[in-house]
Amino acid sequence: MRDWQKERRKRMRHLIELGGLVVKAGIVELTSDDRAMIYGAMIWVAEKLKSEDGDRTRTLWAEKGKSAFETDRLADLRDRAQPQQDRA
Repeated sequence: MRDWQKERRKRMRHLIELGGLVVKAGIVELTSDDRAMIYGAMIWVAEKLKSEDGDRTRTLWAEKGKSAFETDRLADLRDRAQPQQDRA
């Protein structure tokens, strides 16, 4: 595989993962998949991060995200630990 193909796949994986976060956060459903609204919200987020309160915002949002990932991880573990019901 050529270098440009590897880089393209790496970029595409990254973009897909970012899109997955948008879906996971419920943004697509909450906005009825309104791309202008989603883009506007992302611009607002970027402006917030550029503001004088950006460092504090980063810390708060990172903590919230880590907590949500941990909650999801624990829920997945619980779901896997529960015995599957027989389907007859």
